[in-house]
Amino acid sequence: MVWVLLLVSAFAVTAFLERVLNYRRIQINTTEFIAGIRTNLKNNYNIVELVAICDATPGPVARMTKLAILNRELSRDQLRELLDDNKRVEVARLEKRLNMLGTMAQISPLLGLLGTVLGFIRIFRGVWQEGNWVLAKTLAGGIWEGLVCMALGLAIAIPCYIAFNYLVGRKNDLALDIDKVSSEILNIITLEMPPSKSAGLAKSRAARKAVPKAGDK
Repeated sequence: MVWVLLLVSAFAVTAFLERVLNYRRIQINTTEFIAGIRTNLKNNYNIVELVAICDATPGPVARMTKLAILNRELSRDQLRELLDDNKRVEVARLEKRLNMLGTMAQISPLLGLLGTVLGFIRIFRGVWQEGNWVLAKTLAGGIWEGLVCMALGLAIAIPCYIAFNYLVGRKNDLALDIDKVSSEILNIITLEMPPSKSAGLAKSRAARKAVPKAGDK
């Protein structure tokens, strides 16, 4: 059981380090990023440059901004629905491996308890086999094994719980950034971004079709 617990701890450390590095890599200043997008729109309205900025910026905020820019021809309700769907996908990415770390925090004490039970089974097996002449070495060995497993299980579970709660807090902060940018980019695209040439041409054609001819009644 000690080897099993050590294996669990190795998986927990790997999952924690992977999530910490990932969260640190995708953490950006959302306010500055949105301000840069808005400045580009006001100055030159270069869609290629906007997409390049999003590609050069890691994380879900940039990906959602790029998605909104590429689908700027959609209506406000359609764009909101698209961003909401993508937001759920991005949050699911943030939660990757968190469940594994939480599971390890929960099963480590149980594995330690299992080791303790196995140690006591060894004690009673020795008593059953040797009767009244059971050696203190046999009793002490079983108790020692059980206590070591329980202590190791708790020593793994406590840091896992701390790491899990820390990562959940980081994930919630990133999820708030996603919610914030989702609302702001929706307003930028639908209210501040000037219509593209294709959209303007389509609207002008629709307007010409709607105007009645001189001979029509």
